[in-house]
Amino acid sequence: MITALGLHCYVDAIFNGCDGVPKENSPFINNTEHDKNNSYDGTNMALFEEEMDSHPMVSSLLNKLANYTNLTQGAHEHEEADEEEGSKKKAITSPQMGTFMGVYLPCLQNILGVILFLRLTWIVGTAGILESLVIVGLCCSCTMLTAISMSAIATNGVVPAGGSYYMISRSLGPEFGGAVGLCFYLGTTFAGSMYILGTIEILLTYIVPQAAIFRAERKEEAVDALLNNMRVYGTCCLILMAIVVFVGVKYVNKLALVFLACVILSILAIYAGVIKSIFEPPDFPVCMLGNRTLQNHDFDKCLKTEVIDNLTVTTKLWSVFCDGPDLNATCNEYFVNNNLTLVQGIPGLTSGVISENMWSEYGPLGMLVENKKLSSFGGSDPTKDIYLPYVVNDITTFFTLLVGIYFPSVTGIMAGSNRSGDLRDAQKSIPIGTILAIATTSFIYISSVVLFGACIEGVLLRDKFGDSVEGNLVIGTLSWPSPWVIVIGSFFSCCGAGLQSLTGAPRLLQAIARDGIIPFLQVFGHGKANGEPTWALLLTAGICEIGILIASLDSVAPILSMFFLMCYLFVNLACAVQTLLRTPNWRPRFRYYHWALSFLGMSLCLAIMFISSWYYAIVAMVIAGCIYKYIEYRGAEKEWGDGIRGLSLNAARYALIRLEEAPPHTKNWRPQLLVLLNLDSDQGVKHPRLLSLTTQLKAGKGLTIVGNVLQGTYLLKDAEAKKAEQNIKSAMSAERTKGFCHVVVSSNLRDGVSHLIQSAGLGGMKHNTVLMGWPEAWRQSNDPESWRNFIGTAQGMGQ
Repeated sequence: MITALGLHCYVDAIFNGCDGVPKENSPFINNTEHDKNNSYDGTNMALFEEEMDSHPMVSSLLNKLANYTNLTQGAHEHEEADEEEGSKKKAITSPQMGTFMGVYLPCLQNILGVILFLRLTWIVGTAGILESLVIVGLCCSCTMLTAISMSAIATNGVVPAGGSYYMISRSLGPEFGGAVGLCFYLGTTFAGSMYILGTIEILLTYIVPQAAIFRAERKEEAVDALLNNMRVYGTCCLILMAIVVFVGVKYVNKLALVFLACVILSILAIYAGVIKSIFEPPDFPVCMLGNRTLQNHDFDKCLKTEVIDNLTVTTKLWSVFCDGPDLNATCNEYFVNNNLTLVQGIPGLTSGVISENMWSEYGPLGMLVENKKLSSFGGSDPTKDIYLPYVVNDITTFFTLLVGIYFPSVTGIMAGSNRSGDLRDAQKSIPIGTILAIATTSFIYISSVVLFGACIEGVLLRDKFGDSVEGNLVIGTLSWPSPWVIVIGSFFSCCGAGLQSLTGAPRLLQAIARDGIIPFLQVFGHGKANGEPTWALLLTAGICEIGILIASLDSVAPILSMFFLMCYLFVNLACAVQTLLRTPNWRPRFRYYHWALSFLGMSLCLAIMFISSWYYAIVAMVIAGCIYKYIEYRGAEKEWGDGIRGLSLNAARYALIRLEEAPPHTKNWRPQLLVLLNLDSDQGVKHPRLLSLTTQLKAGKGLTIVGNVLQGTYLLKDAEAKKAEQNIKSAMSAERTKGFCHVVVSSNLRDGVSHLIQSAGLGGMKHNTVLMGWPEAWRQSNDPESWRNFIGTAQGMGQ
């Protein structure tokens, strides 16, 4: 009977889990009849799928592009519910998304973004080509290894709304799932802050700089003025985006194709500009005073003086460095001793500038951006000239800082797994689409690093805001046909990414709240009638505002890097644990994974966390640890057959086998108690204080088994035995006695106690002491049976 039950449980665990509760329904398992009754339209444009003759290829592509969405699975369901407006629900249709539209393009759109357009040129100029390639390779390797682990987990079953949270919680348990799910939620929320800050930076720096509310009278006030403008406009942008998301995600969905087109066109414009620079480099001269780079805002000619009508007159630049426009005015010493030189900002791919951009140029805050090839004579201390119109470092730069700033540009790999329920064949689409998207973006990043270093002058690369080229976006100066292609494209790309973050983060929080593992978050599981997470959206907007008040893109990026890295770390850990444990239900369709790759990815995530910012890493771990302990002690109990429980079972089996190998040494002796409790007629514990004595006797160490014997037959007393066991466990919890409970049903009390004493425990974990209560009122009792049982038990133990 036990063998048959165990076999049934093993087979059932493969599909449903041993607890008898079916797992989430999958449209991809046992759906043969379902497939026969449904014809899939437009499958000829799915990546790597055979073309069909039922629809023309071009019309199918246009139809798919028209219906393209970057919304997560839960958001798409809310959109459909909103459109129905209480009418009768539509008939359930089969998932139609293929690899290209369902996984590849969303991942591509989520990965490519603000860092590529606003910071990659600066990273290349500061770190040099070689160290930039190390940064890109390190981060892309981390996401590729994580994608391999994620593909294995995602193809082991359907991943509903919640994405990474669902994968981790069902693999590592509710404690890890809740902790990492909230970290991923915070990362997504701060990503929204980063995209909004990127949007405002493009707007105020490159599109309409005259729209700034706060203006700096002196250069030393420029940084504070910029940050204050970012805070004001960022808050307004956040409110506007939150209203759009609140009104309905369908409006975000309608703009998804526009945002995708902006990303793709911007990338193509960059490569077109690189090719054009071979034959005709764009004209973006950089004015140099000695070897120092000048900000080209307050002057139109890179000259000290010029001849007009045979008269030598001073230029606007003269007035910047001198106390007046006269030729005999007192001027800055460095301005007098050095010549002005025009350097071509984009010399072109064949100019040979790549050799000069190979090495790093790190420096402290306020360091002047200089060209070492040009001569420089005399002058005052450079630290005293930083408030003159020179291009300077706005932050202290070093390798680890750039790793933290760059890493957000490779996130977004979960976009495909988050929508597995919308995919026609998730087991094939998620691995192929995600890995191909990472490979594509890795190629774009690596080639961009090399091409930027080969086409753009080093001083322009290190000019973060393009001050030396009249405030143009540096990457835009390389693009073709116009810098405005990149400026407008990156602006709409950042807007779309910000809307996507504000759409996805509340749904992730809603998925965690609805699981009920964190009690104080349950209010965020509610929302509008169609399921739209209104309260979660308000909390997300509030946290996002914190990032906007920081106001610096370079300061926000490392924060969200920590939370994303924490999530990726546990995705790798989940895959490694499931693979090593070989659990019956671990059968992913994706075969190209290995526990060693998962451990390598986990180690790489941990290393990048401490490389980029060790104090942020510690804070992220403390936050995750606090959430873990809270769920462990206060959260709702959930049993998902997770890998941590399986790991505990394996560890327990290994420890018991080791204890069985040899008898325990005297030094290792512990009081291991078998406590015999009496129950009343209602199966309640008669002497609960005996459990308190037990706790004091063993001082929190050793083994405790609390037992009881019920008289009768097992088939008739089964319900009573379960009730007795539950009551004993409640009494143990009340008396804070940690141990195990064992209730035996026997035809008579003596035999039951004898069986209990002989059979309690397992292997080396057996009791060495029996604790039982003294017979109550034994002198006054007319029935001496209790006394005889007590004496018989004592004699049996003595023998």
